[in-house]
Amino acid sequence: MKVLVFLLVLLAIAAAIHLRAGAREARWEARFPPLGQIIEVDGTRVHAVVRGTGPDLVLIHGSSGNLRDFTFQLVDRLAEEYRVIAFDRPGLGYTERLHDRGATVAEQAALLQKAAERLGAERPIVLGQSYGGAVALSWAVTRPDAVSALVLVASPTHPWDGSVPGLYRMNSTALGSALAVPLITALVPQSYIHDQIAAVFGPEAMPEGYDDYVGAELAARRVSLRANARQRTALLDQITAMQPRYGDLSLPIEMIHGTADTTVGLSIHAERFIKEVPATNLTRLEGVGHLPHQTAPGETVAAIDRAAARAGLR
Repeated sequence: MKVLVFLLVLLAIAAAIHLRAGAREARWEARFPPLGQIIEVDGTRVHAVVRGTGPDLVLIHGSSGNLRDFTFQLVDRLAEEYRVIAFDRPGLGYTERLHDRGATVAEQAALLQKAAERLGAERPIVLGQSYGGAVALSWAVTRPDAVSALVLVASPTHPWDGSVPGLYRMNSTALGSALAVPLITALVPQSYIHDQIAAVFGPEAMPEGYDDYVGAELAARRVSLRANARQRTALLDQITAMQPRYGDLSLPIEMIHGTADTTVGLSIHAERFIKEVPATNLTRLEGVGHLPHQTAPGETVAAIDRAAARAGLR
């Protein structure tokens, strides 16, 4: 009898946690609704914002993000000269997961390449920031005929030492997915989300209004916590497997990387990449951290312009 009561109590607690998680997700989605259109690609719903006219330019966001990271200030500026397409990656924002195993960078690249083609962009310039840069690299490695140039912003490119942060490891396991993820969604304080955003900007200050606009809460939904964790824990192996193919790249590549980036180290990634890929131009940004597209937007636009010119698009 005691065991039955204990189990009923556990079930009631679990139900309450999921109810609270669902209610918070509904509030977050109401506050940060889709900004663009939803298209279907091979049965997967993909969220895209399309603005402007000119050469096609695809933007791919990083871990724990969504396309609002680009629409905060960059998309409108770029839309004066380019036809800009910003995507949510699978499992994040309003793009569906491809499956529950954690989509690889190659699978994400294939989906977004097809989505871009569906939107009329057959050979776009592709910009990827942080994890999105690995997706952009995979796009160029696997479909070089479907990209005109790359712009890599604070992007990981090479294997690194160290372990995956514990939260990602926990959430990527079956037990963590079932127990920890709903608890995080139900109970994570708003102040913690704000502090995590501010920490990514370090040592620079977060732009005013960014945290109220970007919708980081969307990454705290259960589906996104699981997708993000599984993508992040598998990234090192995927980068390691992709690195030997860099030598085949011959398209124009522009990289911008902050010297103060402690998330994706300049010497570990960008400075090694330029030694292996002669078609790359690296711009080092002194004192800039992990989000140069936010804190150094002028340099980001200049890198895109150089890539477009090198590709014969300007």
